[in-house]
Amino acid sequence: MNETVKKQQQHSKQGHKARRQKSSLLLLLISILFCTIAIVSVLTLMQEESSQEQQKTLEQTNTGNNNVSNTNTSNTNTSNTNPEIKTPTLRTSDHNNPSSEGWNLVLVNPWHAIPDDLDITLIQLKNGQSVDERIYPDLQEMMDDCRAAGLSPIICSSYRTMDKQARLFNNQVKNYQSQGYSEEDAVIEAGKWVATPGTSEHQLGLAVDIVAVSNQNLDQSQENTSEQQWLMENSYKYGFILRYPTDKSEITGIGYEPWHYRFVGKEVAAEIKERGICLEEYLEAK
Repeated sequence: MNETVKKQQQHSKQGHKARRQKSSLLLLLISILFCTIAIVSVLTLMQEESSQEQQKTLEQTNTGNNNVSNTNTSNTNTSNTNPEIKTPTLRTSDHNNPSSEGWNLVLVNPWHAIPDDLDITLIQLKNGQSVDERIYPDLQEMMDDCRAAGLSPIICSSYRTMDKQARLFNNQVKNYQSQGYSEEDAVIEAGKWVATPGTSEHQLGLAVDIVAVSNQNLDQSQENTSEQQWLMENSYKYGFILRYPTDKSEITGIGYEPWHYRFVGKEVAAEIKERGICLEEYLEAK
């Protein structure tokens, strides 16, 4: 009888021990789960902050229209630097009159300011960028097809308000002043990199700067990425053109930008690509 009681006690102790071990293991697993969730949350937050910081860096460095290029945006078909492009007095014409040419063909460059009667309805993209809602379907299709080809394009700049364009321009002026330039010279140099407020295509809502995830530098190196090569070859199918080609700076007034795409419509984009011309040349010939 005593032996039976002892065996029962031993079994009971072993059962308690097994339950304690299971409880401890369960607590350990729960702790690991919570730690994993916490780590993932921290990493996600860090990634979002990093992405936001990259976005700010892109906007603060070289997202403006290059009125005059330097070695970073030089014309590969001519010399190491593009010729000096003087910015004349702004003037208006039928080419930047939406009612004359149509909303998709409004001309904005150093000689043509944003029209006063410009009417834009914006739609916000997933990454916080915004564009004219009329170009969204074609833009989304182009980005989707580019990704389907195994590439990783991202839009780093799109619509800008007058205030934002002014802020970018003024930041560039201050940057040159900090390097020892006088205020007058700093304004001139800044205008070579960031369009004067009121003369940037980004204010139309029809232009986007697209870069490769693997190379987010707004310089001539973009043209060597697979993303840009695909876009340069296929963007016309979706109504977009590479707005500032390498050999058209004297006509556009803007330095070579192998990342800046402008919506003009599929028919016009196809003709511009086929003829190897820029928007100014197309409008002039109309």
